[in-house]
Amino acid sequence: MENSAAVNYKRIEKAIAFISTNFERQPSLEEIAEQVHLSPFHFQRLFTEWAGTTPKRFLQYISMQYAKEILSKERATLWEATQATGLSSTSRLHDLFIQLEGMTPAEYKQGGKNLHIEYRVDNTPFGEVLIATTWKGICYLSFIEHNLEKSLQALIAKFPEATFTAGRNEMQDQALRIFHHDWADMPQIKLHLKGTDFQLKVWQCLLEIPKGSLCSYGQIAHEIGTPLASRAVGTAIGSNPVAYLIPCHRVIQSAGGIGGYMWGINRKKAIIGWEAAKKQ
Repeated sequence: MENSAAVNYKRIEKAIAFISTNFERQPSLEEIAEQVHLSPFHFQRLFTEWAGTTPKRFLQYISMQYAKEILSKERATLWEATQATGLSSTSRLHDLFIQLEGMTPAEYKQGGKNLHIEYRVDNTPFGEVLIATTWKGICYLSFIEHNLEKSLQALIAKFPEATFTAGRNEMQDQALRIFHHDWADMPQIKLHLKGTDFQLKVWQCLLEIPKGSLCSYGQIAHEIGTPLASRAVGTAIGSNPVAYLIPCHRVIQSAGGIGGYMWGINRKKAIIGWEAAKKQ
């Protein structure tokens, strides 16, 4: 006889398959819940625990991915993408892009064509970083692991049609002060991020971890209300586009292991030790 965890997993798997197959009809919560023989309330809670997001948001993600496929075609229009995803109006698709991508459908289709990004390389106690800004705020901060060319390629891949200029600005200066100044006397740093609702929720939670403190993946999952989504939390942390400012280095395994880090385990250990020393 299957245990309850296995039964619930199969229910969520079936629900995800149903949403993925029928997203063009934009099925309601009640209709999806009926497929797995649960009440809408129970299904919503169970789906959120297992998938790390609500059924409605998951449906939006699926719809968004398909709309992006449509818009990637040279002559595709916003109306065609709206029709293909089953949304009721182009304004709904517009709002969805703003919520999930941080840009309008037109901006997405143009690959950041009208976006100007200024970047520079600077030194920190943990090696060189590539930092980039839009007019809204910091959009990218990465430790340079191998060489600058690879780091630049990674930045350009995120905004393939944007224009890039090497240069220095005040937003960059303010952000980089975090490595050299008193943390209690820091100006507010503006970030320009794009990500899913779940990713943004995880990144926001990371910002609340005090400097010099550590947290586990499970604790983050619990804090954002999805206690069974530790693996999804780990994936969101691994997608962090802004090193150090969004402190993914402060998250470790519940058993005490250091866990992974995009910019190298040794660098993560060094940062943790440095922060602990400055806290004293």
